[in-house]
Amino acid sequence: TWHLKKIPQIVRERTFSLDSPKYEARTKLELNSVCGIECQRKLPAPSLSDLKNLLSYETVFENGTRTLTEVNVLGAVLDPAANTSTQRPLRKKRQIYGTDSRFSIYDKRFMTNFPFNTAVKISTGCSGILVSPKHVLTAAHCLHNGKDYVKGSKRLRVGLMKTKSRGNGRKRKGAKRKTSDGLPSFQWTRVKSTHIPKGWFKGVSGDIALDYDYAVLELKRPHKRKYMELGISPTIKMMPGSMIHFSGFDNDRSGQLVYRFCSISDESNDLFYQYCDAEPGSTGSGIYLRLKEPNKKKWKRKIIAVYSGHQWVDINGEQQDYNVAVRITPLKYAQICFWIHGNDGNCTQG
Repeated sequence: TWHLKKIPQIVRERTFSLDSPKYEARTKLELNSVCGIECQRKLPAPSLSDLKNLLSYETVFENGTRTLTEVNVLGAVLDPAANTSTQRPLRKKRQIYGTDSRFSIYDKRFMTNFPFNTAVKISTGCSGILVSPKHVLTAAHCLHNGKDYVKGSKRLRVGLMKTKSRGNGRKRKGAKRKTSDGLPSFQWTRVKSTHIPKGWFKGVSGDIALDYDYAVLELKRPHKRKYMELGISPTIKMMPGSMIHFSGFDNDRSGQLVYRFCSISDESNDLFYQYCDAEPGSTGSGIYLRLKEPNKKKWKRKIIAVYSGHQWVDINGEQQDYNVAVRITPLKYAQICFWIHGNDGNCTQG
């Protein structure tokens, strides 16, 4: 069951103008030398002043202007426990574990219907998910490398799936009728603004902190498709079979929508570690669960994490690899909800 939780408030305090970004960073779909499981165990729980700094955010607009918004955090319950997780066996670095368990979705009846139609393609080479009529949730590293915005984010676009048509209208005599090959084409929409939490930036976190690898894009024009709502990430033991699901556009299956599900292997306060089969290109996908609504017989899918991608770190001289996702905690729910609605009035319960 989805359990309702009281959400902290993210309150805007001050907004400053910044210089326009240089847009000189290279897009990297796989991150190296990040804080992994071993590193997470040693991290102290953030203080309230830390949270205010980490959850302040940059906004970049389509005309190149950039602002920094400082926030206050009200009603946050600070967890004194460190980022605990259990020790797991080491694995060799790879993105497909044993038999490839991914499914390519070809049937347009599935592809253009919920939940698969919520998956979108980001022009920098990542995936994302629709979270409102005008907003897309994705990974921060698809847009920013921790120091600067990536080159392709200057004219950022989002591709919404549509199936290729069989041809419209009358054809001239002898012309071949175009047939659908079952692959999606994309209706590309410009991005009006982008929000990234300061916790993602080097100098704030000291190093790239996967805990804050998420961003929200506001589209220039609203779409009329069904989107997926945010949910608070439950712990592994509260998930049916510990199973998660996500769909994205993996680079090794060009033009295909790829769906997968798997169980979570490990967790910290802010991250899920799992071995879902996934190739670069699927990073930024929304990870979701299907649980019952409170006091109802109705089941509902909600986004509980953002897929950050395939990562590896050295632990005690051995290479540890995993696929990692950023959990939507009550604080992150409050921030993303605030970005979507522009106020915290719609974000009191999650």
